[in-house]
Amino acid sequence: MTREVKIGKVTIGGNNKIAVQSMTNTDTADALSTAAQINALTDAGADIVRFSVYNDDCVTAIPIIKANTSVPLVADIHFDHRLAIKSIEAGIDKLRINPGNIGGRQNVKSVVACAKAHHVPIRVGVNSGSVEKELLHKYGGVCADALCESALSHVNMLEDEGFYDTVISIKASDVRLTVASCRRLAAICNYPLHIGVTESGYGEMGSIKSAIGIGSLLLDDIGATVRVSLTGNPVQEVYAAKAILRAVGRDESAWIDYVSCPTCGRTTGDLRECVEEVKKRLSDLKPKRYVKIAVMGCVVNGPGEGRDADIGIAFAPGGAMVFRGGETAYSGEREATFERFISDCREVITHD
Repeated sequence: MTREVKIGKVTIGGNNKIAVQSMTNTDTADALSTAAQINALTDAGADIVRFSVYNDDCVTAIPIIKANTSVPLVADIHFDHRLAIKSIEAGIDKLRINPGNIGGRQNVKSVVACAKAHHVPIRVGVNSGSVEKELLHKYGGVCADALCESALSHVNMLEDEGFYDTVISIKASDVRLTVASCRRLAAICNYPLHIGVTESGYGEMGSIKSAIGIGSLLLDDIGATVRVSLTGNPVQEVYAAKAILRAVGRDESAWIDYVSCPTCGRTTGDLRECVEEVKKRLSDLKPKRYVKIAVMGCVVNGPGEGRDADIGIAFAPGGAMVFRGGETAYSGEREATFERFISDCREVITHD
């Protein structure tokens, strides 16, 4: 089990739920636009939001952004340790730095001293493009060992100053390298890890890369926070992250899981249309717990493969059947059975 780290009102690591993180792509100095995007990310399900702090105007914006948002905020700092200190003093909840690029050990000491005084955690971020030349020479290029050694050398700089409120991230655009690096790191340290596939791209392929990389690690119980890195509107990152957490059974929120079969020659109706109609008819409801609803194309896939659903419906020749717990509850003419099914689904969803 990893150490716990408190980021504003959110605690990660240990037995705490996995936090979803995203990053703004607005001009941070435009405080109100940045706050608006953060609120959109929060509405989508983000628990923590990061933004770049690249000059003093960005620092000036921090108190305004905080006053207009409700989630913990992370300042992403590169090269200038003074911006890190100023961000802490401005009220940021967490820093993301690479201790190797902020000007030497004395500057690291100054940042750590300020972070300790204000109880602000630090995320040490290393990616495949930031590995030191000596490590590239030692290992013959970027590899899991090089990334881990780089990250831990930076963490050691913080530990030398008595600082342990640390989160580590190791990322690459290569999925296999990302997974291998995080697995190795998780095996040799107990700091909470922020996981994701960096620069995963745009659209479907970016989501697939992220799902494979993040999902693989979550199935190994690795990862305290996740970020899906996609080009474009960051709200899509949050939706994708939530979907990944749900797919691997790590989303603890109340939600409706609609499952349906891919159909085959036994199907006697338009299953896609049926699924869409079910979701539409139930879209106004907010579940109080996790609910699984199955919509199946035939009676073979129905009560069998949908056995673990709270309730399900399956097409049958000339009609439909509704099942619960793998057993037929009732069947009959398709339209009437469907209407009764929708009514029962509403009851299941709203029941504690």
